[in-house]
Amino acid sequence: MSVSVFETAVARYFEAWNAKGAENIAKAVAAAWTEDGSYTDPLAEVTGQEGVAAVIAGAQEQFPGFEFRQLGAVDGHHGIARFGWELVSVADGSAPVAGFDVITLAEDGRIRTVHGFLDRVPAV
Repeated sequence: MSVSVFETAVARYFEAWNAKGAENIAKAVAAAWTEDGSYTDPLAEVTGQEGVAAVIAGAQEQFPGFEFRQLGAVDGHHGIARFGWELVSVADGSAPVAGFDVITLAEDGRIRTVHGFLDRVPAV
């Protein structure tokens, strides 16, 4: 797989996380993930596009007015890629949450699995 395949997959990933409204989230998730794709991080473990969409909607409810942004370049080989990200306030640019994800891609370039890691989280 070429670097552009990984970059395209990650761009679609962020489009899904930043989509607004249930219908737009569902469409973006369908474009980014396979039907049986999964998402796993310390706070969630779901399989299927509906599950992924629900996790995204939940994160948006918890952090209104924030956007997910890529940090650094995408690094990938053999259908696996990793990239950093942060959750940034549109209002003031603060980024209380950051981490990195490792994804595997299907033959069609969509995401099959996401394994997320949280490097920075707000104090509770």
